[in-house]
Amino acid sequence: MAKIIECIPNFSEGRDKAKIEKIMDAVRGTEGVKLLDYSSDADHNRTVVTFVGSVEGVENAMLNMAERVYECIDMSVHQGGHPRMGALDVVPFVPLSDVTMAECIELANRVGKEIAERFNIPVYLYEDAAKCTERQNLATVRKGQYEGFFDKIKDSNWKPDYGPAEVNVKGGCVAVGARVPLVAFNVNLATDNVEIANNIAKAVRHIGGGLRFAKAMGVKLEDRNIAQVSMNLVNYEKTAVYRAFEMVKMEAKRYGVSVIGSEVIGLVPMQALIQSAEYYLQIENFSMDQILEKRIAE
Repeated sequence: MAKIIECIPNFSEGRDKAKIEKIMDAVRGTEGVKLLDYSSDADHNRTVVTFVGSVEGVENAMLNMAERVYECIDMSVHQGGHPRMGALDVVPFVPLSDVTMAECIELANRVGKEIAERFNIPVYLYEDAAKCTERQNLATVRKGQYEGFFDKIKDSNWKPDYGPAEVNVKGGCVAVGARVPLVAFNVNLATDNVEIANNIAKAVRHIGGGLRFAKAMGVKLEDRNIAQVSMNLVNYEKTAVYRAFEMVKMEAKRYGVSVIGSEVIGLVPMQALIQSAEYYLQIENFSMDQILEKRIAE
């Protein structure tokens, strides 16, 4: 069985289509990888990319993408609704087939070291690749964002794992890590009050006493004039999509607000959607073998 790794880099550009396509061409032009998906959001001013391939192919594609990102994006003028600390903001590697987490951690270290040396960027290792528990949580690493990192990086506790202990003005900093698959899931509210979305997010996320494997924040979707609860479910098997959805709905009732829709960003494991189908349809004894497309593909 071939070794297959998934990479889901996020970069801080979601509005300029020409720049986005130029960056994506760096992945398309790399052998040994397949570009599965990329999704841009103008309000977040961010693009989420998913590609898979061999260990060597994924490593080369990521470094090729990094070169284009640092060429095209200037963080000193960047604005957007999503927390960010760099042009290339986060680079997670996920084991998919015949690959161990240890191999993904090794890859994160190689790519992080190369980004630091080649582009003069401070690099922080996170999740399973973190060298200390304080840096496992991406939100903790990214706290302060690009603007706050100029002071944060001077703290000896926040010396980068690789690269200079000084923020690159144009490129910012980057978090590189290894982790299990997550689901990026957003819920849209029938209000333009982002404070309500923030309050709901605080109740839903683990750090606020909510769901164990949920991270959440409130954002404003300016083009639709609505507020959104934006979530990362970092272990969908233990914090299911339907459970997060229902908790947002429950908390929204406190403010007399209804849910008007939801969205998945990037790709989602089939099992995460099957869990939701089982819950809402109350299907008993359902099996993956009952999925037509799965049986055809066998």
